Amino acid sequence: MEAPVFEEFDPASDCDCPGCVHWRRVIPPSVLPGPVGHPAARGALLLAAAGTVLAAGQSVPAVAAAHGPARPGDPRGDEPGTPQGDKAPLRGVDGGPAGSAKPGAGGELPATTRAAIINRAKKWVASRVPYSTSEYWADGYRQDCSGFVSMAWNLPGNEWTGSLGTFGVRVSRDQLQPGDILLFHNPADPEKGSHVVLFGGWSDYTHTYYLAYEQTRPHTRGQSTPYAYWTNSDRYVPYRYKGLAEGKSGAAASAPGVTSSRYPGRSFFGPGADNPQVTRLGRLLVERGADRFYPTGSGSSWSDADRRATQAFQRAQGWRGTDADGLPGPGTWSSLVGRKGRDISAPGRPTPGAPAVGGPGTKGLSAPSVPAAPSVPTIPSVPTIPSVPTIPSVPSVPSVPGYPGRGLFRPGADNEFVTRLGEQLVKKGFGTYYTSGPGPRWGEADRRGVEAFQRAQGWRGGAADGCPGPETWRRLFL
Repeated sequence: MEAPVFEEFDPASDCDCPGCVHWRRVIPPSVLPGPVGHPAARGALLLAAAGTVLAAGQSVPAVAAAHGPARPGDPRGDEPGTPQGDKAPLRGVDGGPAGSAKPGAGGELPATTRAAIINRAKKWVASRVPYSTSEYWADGYRQDCSGFVSMAWNLPGNEWTGSLGTFGVRVSRDQLQPGDILLFHNPADPEKGSHVVLFGGWSDYTHTYYLAYEQTRPHTRGQSTPYAYWTNSDRYVPYRYKGLAEGKSGAAASAPGVTSSRYPGRSFFGPGADNPQVTRLGRLLVERGADRFYPTGSGSSWSDADRRATQAFQRAQGWRGTDADGLPGPGTWSSLVGRKGRDISAPGRPTPGAPAVGGPGTKGLSAPSVPAAPSVPTIPSVPTIPSVPTIPSVPSVPSVPGYPGRGLFRPGADNEFVTRLGEQLVKKGFGTYYTSGPGPRWGEADRRGVEAFQRAQGWRGGAADGCPGPETWRRLFL
């Protein structure tokens, strides 16, 4: 019987499970293109083929070597394993060079904004653009990590990790803003390890995780990533695009646009926000009479003090309802930056600009004299009424601290709000999961305590997932 012929289409694998390590030693990788597989599985296939032709002798059982289990959270699973393309012009829909270059191809960089950079990146994430070093997307950009950043920065051509740095200026970790990049170029071997991601903003209170937009296998993604990356973290360098339209793009500009009068957008304010615009808002509000809301000064992290101070300013303008929700909109921002409208009045004082009757503002207006009324005969005194017993005072409702945001309660979080949450769980009788008392680092004891509290409210399913939302937070502190 003639032995069947089998061909394998599997490039070399770097899987380190025992089966794959064994078959890498005994079977050379195929040079033909094909789907990615595991040497362990390929070896099993060859054994099966051999078993069909050894009928006259001892057959070999076709048993596949056990492949190593998946290891969730293994950083190597998130490291790009594909080389990148070279510098190239934009491609047209027919696959050839684009008919006309983007503005700025003559030497001047195309101007763009941070919002435009992030929006372009989100389009690729939504389209789940497949990773490729040779294919080009409909917009003309190569579908690898450097092509993705070239697209987000709106560059006139496709760059690679060795050239992207020339389009930006280096900044420090503290200066990172959405739209900047983290670049790792390995000059010794550009195809090994080199990678670039787009910084989308910090995703936790401690600035140890950030939202990374990147082009990697199998397609574009945006996910929370440890700073600076899963591997080779110390080799990633932050860069800021030179063609930013807002503010200065130099490294000295720690927060471009912070001195601009233009409204930065609602995404810069609210629970979980932490940026220089929040600091600027607090200072503007203090200048307008909101100093009593900031006993320790304003900071870059959004807090309940920012919300209450903003709401007080909005109400001072006579706004009500959604117009005075404590979140600065374009009208609130314009009034603060332009020093327009009324200041926040002190408690118990009338709003400035509304003169009291008979007070300042009535000078020069004389009222006609009124004749004195004739005296009225004295009324005999009335017997005193017995005193009424004092009604006991009603205890005041405890104030609920502002909800700090979901980003402060997740694996790896370490902040004061986790401690406050744990202490409140203990007070409410849900602290049985703590073996050494609540602390600032989020752990399984915190999650289980929150889940037990949520279930005690009658919630089930996703409403009792152990992650404190606004309503869980409010009920805990009532």
